[in-house]
Amino acid sequence: MIEFSNVSLIYPNATKTVIEDLSFSVAEGEFVLVIGSTGVGKSSLLRLINGLVPHHTGGILGGDISVDGLSTRTVKPGGLAHLIGIVGQNPAHGFVADTVEEELAFSMETLNVAPDIMRKRIEEILDLLSLAPLRNRLIATLSGGEQQRVAIGAALVMHPKVLVLDEPTSALDPIAAEEVLSILQRLVHDLSLTVIISEHRLERVIQFVDRVIYIEGDGSSRIGTPQEIFKDSPIAPPIVHLSRALGLKEVGLTVRQVRRETEELRASLKSQPEPTPVVDATEVLNIKDLSVNYDGKKVIERLNLSVHRGEIVALMGRNGAGKSSLLTSAVGINDHATGAVRVLGRDLAKASSAERMQLVGYVPQEPSDLLYHQSVGQECASADRDLKLPTGSTFNRLQELIPGISPDTHPRDLSEGQRLALVVSIIISGSPELTILDEPTRGLDYSAKATLSAIIKELAQSCAVIVATHDVELVAEVATRVIFIADGEIVADGPTIDVLLSSPSFAPQVAKVMAPSPWLTVGDVISAIENS
Repeated sequence: MIEFSNVSLIYPNATKTVIEDLSFSVAEGEFVLVIGSTGVGKSSLLRLINGLVPHHTGGILGGDISVDGLSTRTVKPGGLAHLIGIVGQNPAHGFVADTVEEELAFSMETLNVAPDIMRKRIEEILDLLSLAPLRNRLIATLSGGEQQRVAIGAALVMHPKVLVLDEPTSALDPIAAEEVLSILQRLVHDLSLTVIISEHRLERVIQFVDRVIYIEGDGSSRIGTPQEIFKDSPIAPPIVHLSRALGLKEVGLTVRQVRRETEELRASLKSQPEPTPVVDATEVLNIKDLSVNYDGKKVIERLNLSVHRGEIVALMGRNGAGKSSLLTSAVGINDHATGAVRVLGRDLAKASSAERMQLVGYVPQEPSDLLYHQSVGQECASADRDLKLPTGSTFNRLQELIPGISPDTHPRDLSEGQRLALVVSIIISGSPELTILDEPTRGLDYSAKATLSAIIKELAQSCAVIVATHDVELVAEVATRVIFIADGEIVADGPTIDVLLSSPSFAPQVAKVMAPSPWLTVGDVISAIENS
Protein backbone atom coordinates (compact mmCIF):
# COMPACT_ATOMS: atom_id res chain seq x y z
CA MET A 1 0.00 0.00 0.00
CA ILE A 2 2.81 2.44 0.95
CA GLU A 3 6.34 2.15 -0.44
CA PHE A 4 9.34 4.28 0.58
CA SER A 5 12.40 3.71 -1.64
CA ASN A 6 15.70 5.29 -0.51
CA VAL A 7 13.92 8.43 0.71
CA SER A 8 15.96 11.38 1.98
CA LEU A 9 14.65 14.84 2.88
CA ILE A 10 16.31 18.15 3.65
CA TYR A 11 14.55 21.49 4.15
CA PRO A 12 15.74 24.83 2.70
CA ASN A 13 18.55 26.44 4.74
CA ALA A 14 18.87 23.31 6.90
CA THR A 15 22.33 21.92 7.71
CA LYS A 16 21.32 18.26 7.99
CA THR A 17 18.81 15.87 6.52
CA VAL A 18 15.57 15.19 8.35
CA ILE A 19 15.33 11.67 6.92
CA GLU A 20 18.27 9.77 5.45
CA ASP A 21 17.97 6.88 2.97
CA LEU A 22 14.75 5.42 4.42
CA SER A 23 13.20 2.39 2.78
CA PHE A 24 10.19 0.42 3.97
CA SER A 25 6.83 -0.85 2.79
CA VAL A 26 3.50 -0.93 4.60
CA ALA A 27 0.97 -3.55 3.58
CA GLU A 28 -2.76 -3.00 3.34
CA GLY A 29 -4.41 -3.31 6.75
CA GLU A 30 -1.25 -2.67 8.77
CA PHE A 31 -1.08 -0.48 11.91
CA VAL A 32 2.31 1.30 12.07
CA LEU A 33 3.65 3.58 14.82
CA VAL A 34 6.27 6.29 14.19
CA ILE A 35 8.37 7.30 17.20
CA GLY A 36 11.32 9.60 17.86
CA SER A 37 12.43 12.60 19.90
CA THR A 38 10.60 15.92 19.74
CA GLY A 39 11.41 17.74 16.49
CA VAL A 40 13.26 14.80 14.94
CA GLY A 41 11.07 14.61 11.81
CA LYS A 42 8.06 12.41 12.60
CA SER A 43 5.56 14.92 11.24
CA SER A 44 7.69 15.34 8.11
CA LEU A 45 7.60 11.57 7.53
CA LEU A 46 3.81 11.54 7.85
CA ARG A 47 3.40 14.47 5.46
CA LEU A 48 5.61 12.78 2.90
CA ILE A 49 2.97 10.07 2.59
CA ASN A 50 0.38 12.38 1.00
CA GLY A 51 2.84 14.79 -0.63
CA LEU A 52 2.33 17.79 1.68
CA VAL A 53 6.11 17.53 1.97
CA PRO A 54 7.70 18.81 -0.21
CA HIS A 55 4.88 20.12 -2.47
CA HIS A 56 3.60 22.61 0.15
CA THR A 57 6.61 23.01 2.42
CA GLY A 58 9.52 23.07 0.02
CA GLY A 59 12.68 21.04 0.49
CA ILE A 60 14.72 18.57 -1.51
CA LEU A 61 13.33 15.04 -1.70
CA GLY A 62 15.46 12.12 -2.75
CA GLY A 63 14.12 8.67 -3.59
CA ASP A 64 10.50 7.83 -4.30
CA ILE A 65 7.27 7.38 -2.36
CA SER A 66 4.23 5.61 -3.76
CA VAL A 67 0.78 5.02 -2.25
CA ASP A 68 -1.44 2.41 -3.88
CA GLY A 69 0.74 2.66 -6.96
CA LEU A 70 0.64 6.49 -7.21
CA SER A 71 3.92 8.38 -6.85
CA THR A 72 3.79 11.49 -4.66
CA ARG A 73 6.34 13.08 -7.00
CA THR A 74 3.80 13.27 -9.83
CA VAL A 75 0.51 13.39 -7.88
CA LYS A 76 -0.05 16.34 -5.54
CA PRO A 77 -1.94 16.13 -2.21
CA GLY A 78 -5.27 17.05 -3.80
CA GLY A 79 -4.99 14.09 -6.14
CA LEU A 80 -4.56 11.75 -3.17
CA ALA A 81 -7.43 13.14 -1.08
CA HIS A 82 -9.73 10.24 -1.97
CA LEU A 83 -7.05 7.78 -0.93
CA ILE A 84 -5.38 9.28 2.16
CA GLY A 85 -6.96 10.89 5.21
CA ILE A 86 -4.63 12.97 7.38
CA VAL A 87 -5.13 14.42 10.87
CA GLY A 88 -2.52 16.99 11.86
CA GLN A 89 -0.93 17.69 15.20
CA ASN A 90 -3.16 20.72 15.72
CA PRO A 91 -6.67 19.95 14.42
CA ALA A 92 -7.84 23.58 14.75
CA HIS A 93 -5.51 24.56 11.87
CA GLY A 94 -7.40 22.26 9.48
CA PHE A 95 -11.02 23.18 10.17
CA VAL A 96 -12.91 25.08 7.46
CA ALA A 97 -16.54 24.97 8.66
CA ASP A 98 -18.30 26.43 11.69
CA THR A 99 -20.20 23.45 13.11
CA VAL A 100 -19.29 19.81 13.66
CA GLU A 101 -21.77 18.43 11.11
CA GLU A 102 -20.71 20.96 8.46
CA GLU A 103 -17.05 20.04 9.00
CA LEU A 104 -17.81 16.34 8.51
CA ALA A 105 -19.71 17.12 5.31
CA PHE A 106 -17.20 19.55 3.80
CA SER A 107 -14.63 17.09 2.38
CA MET A 108 -17.36 14.93 0.83
CA GLU A 109 -18.94 18.00 -0.78
CA THR A 110 -15.64 18.86 -2.48
CA LEU A 111 -15.63 15.41 -4.11
CA ASN A 112 -19.32 15.57 -5.10
CA VAL A 113 -20.43 12.65 -2.94
CA ALA A 114 -24.17 12.01 -3.32
CA PRO A 115 -26.31 13.62 -0.55
CA ASP A 116 -27.84 10.32 0.62
CA ILE A 117 -24.38 8.74 0.94
CA MET A 118 -23.13 11.83 2.77
CA ARG A 119 -25.97 11.64 5.30
CA LYS A 120 -25.32 7.93 5.96
CA ARG A 121 -21.57 8.43 6.44
CA ILE A 122 -22.03 11.42 8.76
CA GLU A 123 -24.40 9.47 11.00
CA GLU A 124 -21.95 6.54 11.09
CA ILE A 125 -19.06 8.76 12.15
CA LEU A 126 -21.13 10.64 14.73
CA ASP A 127 -21.98 7.33 16.38
CA LEU A 128 -18.52 5.79 15.93
CA LEU A 129 -16.70 8.65 17.70
CA SER A 130 -19.48 9.58 20.17
CA LEU A 131 -19.93 12.95 18.47
CA ALA A 132 -23.73 12.87 18.14
CA PRO A 133 -24.31 15.26 21.11
CA LEU A 134 -21.92 17.74 19.47
CA ARG A 135 -23.29 17.66 15.91
CA ASN A 136 -24.71 21.22 16.00
CA ARG A 137 -22.03 22.74 18.24
CA LEU A 138 -19.73 25.47 16.97
CA ILE A 139 -16.24 23.98 16.61
CA ALA A 140 -14.75 27.08 18.24
CA THR A 141 -16.64 26.26 21.46
CA LEU A 142 -15.35 22.67 21.71
CA SER A 143 -12.56 21.56 24.02
CA GLY A 144 -9.22 20.53 22.51
CA GLY A 145 -10.05 16.85 22.89
CA GLU A 146 -13.47 17.25 21.30
CA GLN A 147 -11.87 19.07 18.36
CA GLN A 148 -9.43 16.22 17.97
CA ARG A 149 -12.27 13.70 17.66
CA VAL A 150 -13.97 15.91 15.07
CA ALA A 151 -10.75 16.05 13.03
CA ILE A 152 -10.43 12.27 13.12
CA GLY A 153 -14.08 11.97 12.10
CA ALA A 154 -13.58 14.39 9.18
CA ALA A 155 -10.79 12.14 7.89
CA LEU A 156 -12.64 8.86 8.43
CA VAL A 157 -15.85 10.07 6.77
CA MET A 158 -14.06 9.98 3.39
CA HIS A 159 -13.54 6.19 3.74
CA PRO A 160 -9.82 6.48 2.92
CA LYS A 161 -7.62 3.46 2.30
CA VAL A 162 -4.81 5.07 4.33
CA LEU A 163 -5.23 7.10 7.51
CA VAL A 164 -2.30 9.21 8.75
CA LEU A 165 -2.53 10.65 12.27
CA ASP A 166 -0.06 12.96 14.01
CA GLU A 167 -0.41 12.56 17.81
CA PRO A 168 -4.16 11.87 17.69
CA THR A 169 -4.51 11.18 21.43
CA SER A 170 -2.45 14.12 22.76
CA ALA A 171 -5.54 16.12 23.76
CA LEU A 172 -7.77 13.16 24.65
CA ASP A 173 -8.51 11.88 28.13
CA PRO A 174 -7.47 8.24 28.76
CA ILE A 175 -10.98 6.89 28.17
CA ALA A 176 -11.48 8.77 24.88
CA ALA A 177 -7.96 7.82 23.74
CA GLU A 178 -8.66 4.13 24.40
CA GLU A 179 -11.92 4.39 22.46
CA VAL A 180 -10.32 6.09 19.45
CA LEU A 181 -7.41 3.64 19.27
CA SER A 182 -9.78 0.68 19.65
CA ILE A 183 -11.90 2.06 16.78
CA LEU A 184 -8.80 2.43 14.60
CA GLN A 185 -7.72 -1.12 15.40
CA ARG A 186 -11.19 -2.40 14.53
CA LEU A 187 -11.09 -0.56 11.20
CA VAL A 188 -7.66 -2.04 10.52
CA HIS A 189 -8.88 -5.58 11.19
CA ASP A 190 -12.39 -5.34 9.73
CA LEU A 191 -11.91 -3.03 6.74
CA SER A 192 -8.15 -3.42 6.07
CA LEU A 193 -7.61 0.30 6.66
CA THR A 194 -3.90 1.13 6.71
CA VAL A 195 -3.02 3.36 9.67
CA ILE A 196 0.23 5.29 10.21
CA ILE A 197 0.33 7.05 13.56
CA SER A 198 2.88 9.24 15.34
CA GLU A 199 2.57 9.41 19.11
CA HIS A 200 4.60 10.40 22.15
CA ARG A 201 2.30 8.77 24.72
CA LEU A 202 3.47 5.30 23.85
CA GLU A 203 1.80 3.73 26.89
CA ARG A 204 -1.51 4.27 25.11
CA VAL A 205 -0.71 2.87 21.69
CA ILE A 206 1.99 0.14 21.68
CA GLN A 207 -0.48 -2.66 22.39
CA PHE A 208 -2.40 -1.86 19.18
CA VAL A 209 0.38 -1.58 16.57
CA ASP A 210 1.96 -4.17 14.27
CA ARG A 211 5.28 -2.41 13.59
CA VAL A 212 7.29 0.58 14.79
CA ILE A 213 9.44 3.04 12.82
CA TYR A 214 12.00 4.68 15.09
CA ILE A 215 13.54 7.88 13.66
CA GLU A 216 16.84 8.75 15.31
CA GLY A 217 18.40 12.18 15.68
CA ASP A 218 20.84 11.77 12.76
CA GLY A 219 18.08 11.06 10.24
CA SER A 220 18.60 7.29 10.28
CA SER A 221 15.74 4.94 11.10
CA ARG A 222 15.02 1.49 12.49
CA ILE A 223 11.95 -0.58 11.67
CA GLY A 224 10.66 -3.66 13.48
CA THR A 225 8.01 -5.16 15.70
CA PRO A 226 7.27 -3.46 19.03
CA GLN A 227 9.20 -6.22 20.84
CA GLU A 228 12.27 -5.66 18.63
CA ILE A 229 12.29 -1.86 18.83
CA PHE A 230 11.49 -1.48 22.55
CA LYS A 231 14.02 -4.09 23.58
CA ASP A 232 16.69 -1.36 23.67
CA SER A 233 15.03 1.87 22.53
CA PRO A 234 15.76 4.82 24.88
CA ILE A 235 12.29 6.11 24.01
CA ALA A 236 9.87 3.78 25.76
CA PRO A 237 6.76 3.90 27.98
CA PRO A 238 6.91 3.29 31.77
CA ILE A 239 5.84 -0.34 31.46
CA VAL A 240 8.89 -1.10 29.27
CA HIS A 241 11.26 0.70 31.66
CA LEU A 242 9.69 -1.33 34.48
CA SER A 243 10.32 -4.56 32.59
CA ARG A 244 13.96 -3.59 32.07
CA ALA A 245 14.44 -2.48 35.68
CA LEU A 246 13.06 -5.79 36.96
CA GLY A 247 15.13 -7.81 34.49
CA LEU A 248 12.13 -9.56 32.93
CA LYS A 249 12.86 -12.04 30.14
CA GLU A 250 10.65 -10.22 27.65
CA VAL A 251 9.80 -6.57 27.20
CA GLY A 252 6.30 -6.04 28.54
CA LEU A 253 3.91 -4.31 26.17
CA THR A 254 0.68 -4.78 28.13
CA VAL A 255 -0.31 -4.54 31.77
CA ARG A 256 -1.62 -8.12 31.74
CA GLN A 257 1.66 -9.47 30.40
CA VAL A 258 3.80 -7.72 33.02
CA ARG A 259 1.43 -8.62 35.86
CA ARG A 260 1.81 -12.29 34.97
CA GLU A 261 5.61 -12.02 34.97
CA THR A 262 5.76 -10.12 38.29
CA GLU A 263 3.34 -12.21 40.32
CA GLU A 264 5.99 -13.55 42.70
CA LEU A 265 7.69 -10.17 43.06
CA ARG A 266 4.44 -8.42 43.97
CA ALA A 267 3.70 -11.01 46.61
CA SER A 268 7.13 -10.56 48.22
CA LEU A 269 7.22 -6.75 48.37
CA LYS A 270 5.73 -4.60 51.08
CA SER A 271 4.44 -1.12 50.38
CA GLN A 272 6.00 1.76 52.25
CA PRO A 273 3.96 4.66 53.71
CA GLU A 274 3.83 7.65 51.37
CA PRO A 275 5.67 10.76 52.64
CA THR A 276 3.36 13.68 53.30
CA PRO A 277 4.13 16.51 50.84
CA VAL A 278 5.36 19.73 52.43
CA VAL A 279 2.91 22.57 51.75
CA ASP A 280 3.42 26.20 52.71
CA ALA A 281 0.64 27.78 54.76
CA THR A 282 0.50 30.70 52.29
CA GLU A 283 -2.68 30.63 50.21
CA VAL A 284 -1.76 31.62 46.66
CA LEU A 285 -5.04 31.08 44.81
CA ASN A 286 -8.53 31.47 46.19
CA ILE A 287 -11.57 30.89 43.99
CA LYS A 288 -15.02 31.46 45.47
CA ASP A 289 -18.40 30.69 43.86
CA LEU A 290 -16.96 30.54 40.33
CA SER A 291 -19.52 30.01 37.57
CA VAL A 292 -18.92 29.96 33.81
CA ASN A 293 -21.79 30.21 31.35
CA TYR A 294 -21.45 29.98 27.56
CA ASP A 295 -24.60 31.04 25.68
CA GLY A 296 -26.90 29.72 28.37
CA LYS A 297 -24.92 26.50 28.93
CA LYS A 298 -23.46 26.07 32.41
CA VAL A 299 -19.87 24.83 32.18
CA ILE A 300 -18.87 25.50 35.81
CA GLU A 301 -21.29 26.24 38.62
CA ARG A 302 -20.39 27.73 42.03
CA LEU A 303 -16.97 26.11 42.27
CA ASN A 304 -14.70 26.83 45.24
CA LEU A 305 -10.97 26.13 45.28
CA SER A 306 -7.91 27.01 47.34
CA VAL A 307 -4.28 26.32 46.33
CA HIS A 308 -1.23 26.91 48.55
CA ARG A 309 2.42 27.60 47.87
CA GLY A 310 4.39 24.38 47.40
CA GLU A 311 1.46 22.48 45.93
CA ILE A 312 1.52 20.94 42.45
CA VAL A 313 -2.14 20.47 41.65
CA ALA A 314 -3.15 18.26 38.72
CA LEU A 315 -6.50 19.16 37.20
CA MET A 316 -8.01 16.10 35.52
CA GLY A 317 -11.28 15.04 33.94
CA ARG A 318 -12.90 14.03 30.68
CA ASN A 319 -12.74 16.20 27.56
CA GLY A 320 -15.22 19.06 27.92
CA ALA A 321 -15.44 18.76 31.71
CA GLY A 322 -14.52 22.44 32.21
CA LYS A 323 -10.78 22.30 32.96
CA SER A 324 -9.69 25.00 30.51
CA SER A 325 -12.61 27.22 31.53
CA LEU A 326 -11.48 26.95 35.14
CA LEU A 327 -7.90 27.83 34.21
CA THR A 328 -8.79 30.87 32.10
CA SER A 329 -11.00 32.05 34.96
CA ALA A 330 -8.14 31.58 37.42
CA VAL A 331 -5.94 33.72 35.19
CA GLY A 332 -8.64 36.38 34.96
CA ILE A 333 -9.14 36.26 31.18
CA ASN A 334 -12.52 34.54 30.95
CA ASP A 335 -15.26 37.08 30.19
CA HIS A 336 -17.95 34.46 30.81
CA ALA A 337 -16.91 33.88 34.42
CA THR A 338 -18.58 35.20 37.56
CA GLY A 339 -17.35 34.88 41.14
CA ALA A 340 -14.19 35.96 42.96
CA VAL A 341 -10.65 34.99 41.93
CA ARG A 342 -7.77 36.20 44.09
CA VAL A 343 -4.03 35.54 43.88
CA LEU A 344 -2.18 36.35 47.10
CA GLY A 345 -5.24 38.36 48.08
CA ARG A 346 -5.20 40.48 44.90
CA ASP A 347 -8.31 40.59 42.73
CA LEU A 348 -7.00 39.73 39.24
CA ALA A 349 -9.84 41.64 37.58
CA LYS A 350 -8.47 44.85 39.08
CA ALA A 351 -4.75 44.11 38.61
CA SER A 352 -2.68 45.85 35.93
CA SER A 353 -0.98 43.84 33.17
CA ALA A 354 2.40 44.19 34.88
CA GLU A 355 1.00 43.03 38.22
CA ARG A 356 -0.81 40.12 36.59
CA MET A 357 2.42 39.02 34.88
CA GLN A 358 4.17 38.91 38.25
CA LEU A 359 1.32 37.07 39.93
CA VAL A 360 0.33 34.49 37.29
CA GLY A 361 2.13 32.69 34.49
CA TYR A 362 -0.19 30.92 32.06
CA VAL A 363 0.62 28.49 29.24
CA PRO A 364 -2.58 27.98 27.21
CA GLN A 365 -3.60 24.86 25.32
CA GLU A 366 -2.70 26.67 22.09
CA PRO A 367 0.77 28.07 22.89
CA SER A 368 1.14 29.81 19.52
CA ASP A 369 -1.29 32.45 20.78
CA LEU A 370 1.56 33.90 22.89
CA LEU A 371 4.16 34.04 20.07
CA TYR A 372 4.43 37.08 17.82
CA HIS A 373 8.13 37.63 16.95
CA GLN A 374 9.98 36.47 13.86
CA SER A 375 12.48 34.13 15.52
CA VAL A 376 13.04 32.04 18.62
CA GLY A 377 15.88 34.34 19.67
CA GLN A 378 13.65 37.42 19.46
CA GLU A 379 10.92 35.72 21.51
CA CYS A 380 13.43 34.81 24.23
CA ALA A 381 15.09 38.24 24.19
CA SER A 382 11.68 39.94 24.48
CA ALA A 383 10.82 37.75 27.47
CA ASP A 384 14.15 38.64 29.13
CA ARG A 385 13.38 42.36 28.71
CA ASP A 386 9.75 42.12 29.87
CA LEU A 387 10.68 40.05 32.92
CA LYS A 388 13.89 42.06 33.62
CA LEU A 389 16.07 38.93 33.43
CA PRO A 390 19.74 38.66 32.45
CA THR A 391 20.20 38.32 28.68
CA GLY A 392 19.96 34.69 27.58
CA SER A 393 18.01 33.43 30.62
CA THR A 394 14.89 32.36 28.69
CA PHE A 395 16.85 30.80 25.81
CA ASN A 396 18.97 28.82 28.30
CA ARG A 397 15.80 27.52 29.92
CA LEU A 398 14.56 26.43 26.46
CA GLN A 399 17.82 24.58 25.84
CA GLU A 400 17.30 22.70 29.10
CA LEU A 401 13.90 21.51 27.88
CA ILE A 402 14.77 20.76 24.25
CA PRO A 403 18.43 21.20 23.26
CA GLY A 404 19.45 22.12 19.74
CA ILE A 405 16.78 24.65 18.73
CA SER A 406 18.39 27.45 16.70
CA PRO A 407 17.66 31.03 17.87
CA ASP A 408 17.25 31.99 14.19
CA THR A 409 14.33 29.59 13.62
CA HIS A 410 10.89 31.14 13.08
CA PRO A 411 8.44 29.89 15.74
CA ARG A 412 6.06 28.83 12.95
CA ASP A 413 8.72 26.39 11.68
CA LEU A 414 9.00 24.60 15.04
CA SER A 415 7.19 21.36 15.75
CA GLU A 416 4.21 21.53 18.11
CA GLY A 417 6.35 20.15 20.94
CA GLN A 418 9.17 22.63 20.32
CA ARG A 419 6.71 25.54 20.17
CA LEU A 420 5.16 24.44 23.45
CA ALA A 421 8.61 24.20 25.05
CA LEU A 422 9.38 27.75 23.90
CA VAL A 423 6.23 29.16 25.51
CA VAL A 424 6.77 27.16 28.71
CA SER A 425 10.31 28.57 28.90
CA ILE A 426 9.03 32.13 28.44
CA ILE A 427 6.37 31.80 31.13
CA ILE A 428 8.32 29.99 33.84
CA SER A 429 11.44 32.16 33.47
CA GLY A 430 9.56 34.93 35.26
CA SER A 431 9.00 32.79 38.39
CA PRO A 432 5.38 33.93 38.90
CA GLU A 433 3.59 33.30 42.20
CA LEU A 434 1.13 30.97 40.44
CA THR A 435 2.06 28.96 37.34
CA ILE A 436 -0.76 27.44 35.30
CA LEU A 437 -0.05 24.93 32.53
CA ASP A 438 -2.81 23.65 30.22
CA GLU A 439 -1.77 20.32 28.62
CA PRO A 440 1.98 21.10 28.89
CA THR A 441 3.21 17.71 27.57
CA ARG A 442 1.53 17.75 24.15
CA GLY A 443 4.24 17.04 21.60
CA LEU A 444 6.97 16.39 24.19
CA ASP A 445 8.98 13.18 24.18
CA TYR A 446 9.83 11.32 27.40
CA SER A 447 13.18 13.06 27.80
CA ALA A 448 11.68 16.55 27.46
CA LYS A 449 8.83 15.53 29.75
CA ALA A 450 11.30 14.37 32.42
CA THR A 451 13.05 17.74 32.21
CA LEU A 452 9.71 19.54 32.43
CA SER A 453 8.83 17.47 35.51
CA ALA A 454 12.07 18.54 37.19
CA ILE A 455 11.35 22.19 36.34
CA ILE A 456 7.81 21.97 37.74
CA LYS A 457 9.14 20.51 41.00
CA GLU A 458 11.71 23.30 41.16
CA LEU A 459 9.01 25.93 40.58
CA ALA A 460 6.85 24.51 43.37
CA GLN A 461 9.54 25.31 45.91
CA SER A 462 8.65 29.01 45.63
CA CYS A 463 5.18 29.13 44.08
CA ALA A 464 1.98 27.17 43.45
CA VAL A 465 1.58 25.15 40.25
CA ILE A 466 -1.61 23.98 38.55
CA VAL A 467 -1.38 21.55 35.64
CA ALA A 468 -4.42 20.59 33.58
CA THR A 469 -3.53 17.37 31.80
CA HIS A 470 -4.66 13.99 30.53
CA ASP A 471 -1.12 12.67 30.96
CA VAL A 472 -1.50 10.39 33.97
CA GLU A 473 2.19 9.50 33.90
CA LEU A 474 3.13 13.17 34.39
CA VAL A 475 0.61 13.44 37.23
CA ALA A 476 2.07 10.36 38.91
CA GLU A 477 5.55 11.86 38.66
CA VAL A 478 5.00 15.44 39.87
CA ALA A 479 1.58 16.11 41.40
CA THR A 480 1.10 16.42 45.16
CA ARG A 481 -2.67 16.76 44.81
CA VAL A 482 -5.25 15.81 42.17
CA ILE A 483 -8.56 17.52 41.50
CA PHE A 484 -10.96 15.63 39.29
CA ILE A 485 -13.65 17.65 37.51
CA ALA A 486 -16.86 16.33 35.90
CA ASP A 487 -19.54 18.55 34.37
CA GLY A 488 -17.98 21.64 35.92
CA GLU A 489 -17.97 20.28 39.48
CA ILE A 490 -15.16 18.94 41.66
CA VAL A 491 -15.92 15.27 42.24
CA ALA A 492 -12.56 14.26 43.77
CA ASP A 493 -9.88 16.28 45.55
CA GLY A 494 -7.05 14.68 47.47
CA PRO A 495 -3.49 13.33 47.52
CA THR A 496 -2.31 12.08 44.14
CA ILE A 497 -1.95 8.46 45.15
CA ASP A 498 -5.48 8.27 46.60
CA VAL A 499 -7.23 9.85 43.61
CA LEU A 500 -5.28 8.01 40.90
CA LEU A 501 -5.53 4.57 42.51
CA SER A 502 -9.28 4.96 42.96
CA SER A 503 -9.78 5.41 39.20
CA PRO A 504 -8.89 2.44 36.95
CA SER A 505 -9.15 4.61 33.83
CA PHE A 506 -6.83 7.35 35.11
CA ALA A 507 -4.32 5.13 36.95
CA PRO A 508 -0.77 5.10 35.48
CA GLN A 509 0.67 1.93 33.96
CA VAL A 510 2.93 1.04 36.89
CA ALA A 511 0.01 1.35 39.34
CA LYS A 512 -2.04 -1.07 37.24
CA VAL A 513 0.83 -3.55 37.10
CA MET A 514 1.69 -3.41 40.81
CA ALA A 515 -1.86 -3.14 42.24
CA PRO A 516 -2.93 -3.36 45.02
CA SER A 517 0.40 -1.92 46.23
CA PRO A 518 0.26 1.90 46.12
CA TRP A 519 3.10 2.59 43.69
CA LEU A 520 2.74 5.02 40.79
CA THR A 521 6.16 5.15 39.11
CA VAL A 522 9.09 2.90 38.25
CA GLY A 523 11.10 4.76 40.90
CA ASP A 524 8.53 3.82 43.54
CA VAL A 525 8.91 0.13 42.69
CA ILE A 526 12.72 0.26 42.69
CA SER A 527 12.69 2.00 46.10
CA ALA A 528 10.39 -0.69 47.46
CA ILE A 529 12.74 -3.42 46.23
CA GLU A 530 15.77 -1.69 47.76
CA ASN A 531 13.97 -1.27 51.11
CA SER A 532 12.55 -4.78 51.30
